[in-house]
Amino acid sequence: MKHKIPTVVGLSSLLTIFGVLCLTVFSLLSLSAAKADYRLGEKSRNATVQYYDADCCAEEILSQLRSGIVPQGVRAENGVYRYACAISETQILQVSVKISGTDYEILQWQAVSVTDWQADEKLHVWEGK
Repeated sequence: MKHKIPTVVGLSSLLTIFGVLCLTVFSLLSLSAAKADYRLGEKSRNATVQYYDADCCAEEILSQLRSGIVPQGVRAENGVYRYACAISETQILQVSVKISGTDYEILQWQAVSVTDWQADEKLHVWEGK
């Protein structure tokens, strides 16, 4: 009577299986990192586009002010004109310009947050219990 010899998985087969599993895990991690980088890049691109749209709006208003036209929404006092252009729901581009004749001086051209800052009062400290 012949006895069947059990098939033994060799060391090289185990290493191959382990290598395939490692490569699979690393490829999934790389894919996840690439997707996260893409989303971050899109958010950055959108924020840049929104800022430059507001900047273009502010430049158009400045052009009108320099030609003697005071657009609606521009506040003027003592030759200083103040206005704002929306960047996003949480930011505006705030501009202050001093105009005297054909000369002008930009006093402020700044992105400003319009949301109220809320401090995080909770401090979770481990008490050793």
